[in-house]
Amino acid sequence: MPEGHTLHRLALDLTAAFGGRVVRSSSPQGRFADGAAVLDGAVFAGAEAWGKQLFCRLAGSGTGPEHLVQVHLGLIGTFAVQVLPDDAAVPAPVGQVRWRLATDPADPGPVGVADLRGAITCALLTPAERDVVVAGLGPDPLRADADPDRAWERIRRSRIAIGALLMDQSVLAGVGNVYRAEVLFRQRLDPRRPGSSLRRSQWQAIWDDLVELMPEGVRLNRIDTVRPEHTPEAMGRPPRQDDHGGEVYVYRRHGQPCLVCGRRVRTEVMAGRNLFWCTRCQPAYRPRGR
Repeated sequence: MPEGHTLHRLALDLTAAFGGRVVRSSSPQGRFADGAAVLDGAVFAGAEAWGKQLFCRLAGSGTGPEHLVQVHLGLIGTFAVQVLPDDAAVPAPVGQVRWRLATDPADPGPVGVADLRGAITCALLTPAERDVVVAGLGPDPLRADADPDRAWERIRRSRIAIGALLMDQSVLAGVGNVYRAEVLFRQRLDPRRPGSSLRRSQWQAIWDDLVELMPEGVRLNRIDTVRPEHTPEAMGRPPRQDDHGGEVYVYRRHGQPCLVCGRRVRTEVMAGRNLFWCTRCQPAYRPRGR
């Protein structure tokens, strides 16, 4: 499932391609036909992400109301954005395109095309409905208005494992399986440790690390988490070969040697996803008194 950095990057790309421009809206697949018809001919006002949720704002023509579209990509969804030369023809849709945005043919600027496929959510919302969605999400490390104390209040009272809490979007928005595994490794924390056992300083270190790592994910459009001394160049090792890209410590490295200590990386299922960790660098939590 795409993590929060992917949605924030997508919001930037959509705004760059369509911001302030009249767009043609359609649903070649037909599942969003009514919504697309309402949006056709509107001005694309911008897009923003909150965790793994994307919200597109389109202003109605003249004095028409502003429309909001909620998109959640789910496990297999994609929202492919293309910017083509001014005189390029708009390509025919390929596959099951649920929502297509394209710049108006009368617009003299670059041709923009965006095709949404495979999303679990593509729906028109009112502002009040959007507020309800956002209210159910935890703070997003990629947003300037995020309040990490909201997540801490949930974590410090919970006996659930921190590895599961980090994946709960109502606790922390935007963190997925990769960032979960990597930030816990970087902070040398046992992912099975109860949230209530963490110190406030440990939570702050997790948050600060995510605030540092995730903007780089937006900038590079991939997840890199290894420190300079553990890059392929510094260690004299081959670059990681994986369809997810990026250099990581433990994610999808089951059975391979830890880049720091050499012990084999372990995996087990937690919160419905494969969890990866190093038992030496992330020693098992032992409550005091035992």
